Amino acid sequence: MPEIQIGGLVPFTTIDYPGKLAAVLFLRGCPLRCAYCSNRHLLDLGDGEYDPEKVFDFLRARVGKLEAVVFSGGEALMQSDALIEYMRRVKDLGFAIGLHTNGFYPEQLQRASEIVDWVGLDFKTTRENYRALVGNDIAYDRMVACLDTWLKTGHGLEVRTTCDPHFVSKSDLLEIAKILAARGVKNFAVQKYVPHFDDERDATTAADREQFFNDTEYRNKINAMFDTVIWRE
Repeated sequence: MPEIQIGGLVPFTTIDYPGKLAAVLFLRGCPLRCAYCSNRHLLDLGDGEYDPEKVFDFLRARVGKLEAVVFSGGEALMQSDALIEYMRRVKDLGFAIGLHTNGFYPEQLQRASEIVDWVGLDFKTTRENYRALVGNDIAYDRMVACLDTWLKTGHGLEVRTTCDPHFVSKSDLLEIAKILAARGVKNFAVQKYVPHFDDERDATTAADREQFFNDTEYRNKINAMFDTVIWRE
């Protein structure tokens, strides 16, 4: 079995697993090429910068101090068997297991569902805009398959949309919210776009980025569809 490839580590966070103190492992490899990706150094599979056994020793030393370990990326599920085996070892230490995923691997998510306690799933934009944002023709349908797969488990779920004005309009976000609510999603996070890579020709303005957040009536309409909505500015 190949060894898990870890490209980054956050030793302590209060925001990546709801209600728990956690560490985050960033795994190498991703099938998508999202326009606003902030982890481009992790997109390609390759040797990880962190020794998996040393990371495991670190986590073992944090038992009783941390409550959860979150696997992120890149796209963690791309590492398949190596990921699932490593998750199982970490869970055996007593940690809750979280997963941040773009939803490209529904079959792997089903396999991981016996181990993973909570998922943060990216619903990036509408079907019509998905290819332009992620550079892949099948990503939307795979993401929806992941969503439905995870909803059947009854385990913790947060669906997140990053509101890049190049790819998400206010009407798009409302459409996404309606789709999620109809499927039974309870927790939705709306995330402000951070322009890491805008050039002058395609630059967004502060008003472009804030339009989703400064309309109280609009926010209340979305809030009413879910048990919780987090507006991450």
